[in-house]
Order: sequence, then structure tokens, then C-alpha cells
Amino acid sequence: MLVSLILVDKLILKIILGILGIWLAEKIIPGVKFEGSLQILLMTGAIWGALSFFVGPLAKGIALPLRIITLGLFGFIIDMGLVWLVDIIFPELVIQGLIPLFWTTLLLWGVNNVVSLLFLRK
Repeated sequence: MLVSLILVDKLILKIILGILGIWLAEKIIPGVKFEGSLQILLMTGAIWGALSFFVGPLAKGIALPLRIITLGLFGFIIDMGLVWLVDIIFPELVIQGLIPLFWTTLLLWGVNNVVSLLFLRK
């Protein structure tokens, strides 16, 4: 019971951080535009959070040998792929090129890690 509550809390936190990260990326990073309503932004962040929560660990587990060889860099490539997938799913989110995709992924990664360190301490 307690484990499932912790997982639900982590999922909700990932969704909130996805919304915040995409909003910040649109405001800060040149080449990232979001041309939708608040509801679409919420859905975009929710989809990114869900993909990051469910698909991310699975893909990173499958790619473990590559992550070991590249000293973890391939995990960041997987995260870039998830952001790119969200960009494809939502036409309202426009990431123009590889450099803005890199910075958006780095921003989302940073926001997730900082908030996780602050709120998910054991």
C-alpha cells in the first residue's frame, strides 16, 4: 500500500515537473515555441511525465549495456528521444532543431533532479 502511494506521488510529481519544464523551456530557450492553450500545455506535460515515468526506465533498462559503455550518456539520448516524441505528438509544441531539443531535455532533466533532491529525500 505504501509503495503504491509513493509511486503515485512520484508520477504526479513527474507530471507537474513536465508541465513546469515545458513552460520554462518555451520562455527561456530560443527555438522552442508553444502555441497552444493552457489545457494543451497541461496535457503535454502530463504525457511527458507519464512517458518519463513509465517508458524511460524501461528503455534505460533495455539500453543498459550502451549506458555502461557511454558512462550514462545514452540515458540522456533516451530522454532526448522522449522529448522529441512529445514534440511529435503535440503539434502545438515546436522544437526547431537538435540544439533546442538538447537544451529542453537538459532543462527538464535539471528541473526533475533539483526538485527530486529537495522533495524526495529518504
